[in-house]
Amino acid sequence: MILNVLWFIFFGWALALAYALAALISFILIVTIPFGVASLRLAVYSAWPFGRTIVDDPGAGVASGLANILWLVLFGWWLALGHITAGIAQCLTIIGIPFGIANFKLVPAALWPLGRDIIDIP
Repeated sequence: MILNVLWFIFFGWALALAYALAALISFILIVTIPFGVASLRLAVYSAWPFGRTIVDDPGAGVASGLANILWLVLFGWWLALGHITAGIAQCLTIIGIPFGIANFKLVPAALWPLGRDIIDIP
């Protein structure tokens, strides 16, 4: 709980806002509504990540792989860049190192969000 609160205060709100912006753009474009849904899932996860993890969805098919390429071009690269920038900034302090590592773990999800699920850690 404490890690999530600190995460949200220092970078989580900004990253969640970036995902929400990507979702809004996706919903406006209508064809990319599935991207908006995935972006909202990641917005919630990036705002409050500790206690949950991202796993691959075994039922995801070729379509999600192809859609991930479009996601990467439209939104993925700048969201991943945001995680990398935040991770580097957080790793500059000893206290921020766990948060930086968590940001680096979010980079693959930012690049390829479709075909992944967010689950609670038991």
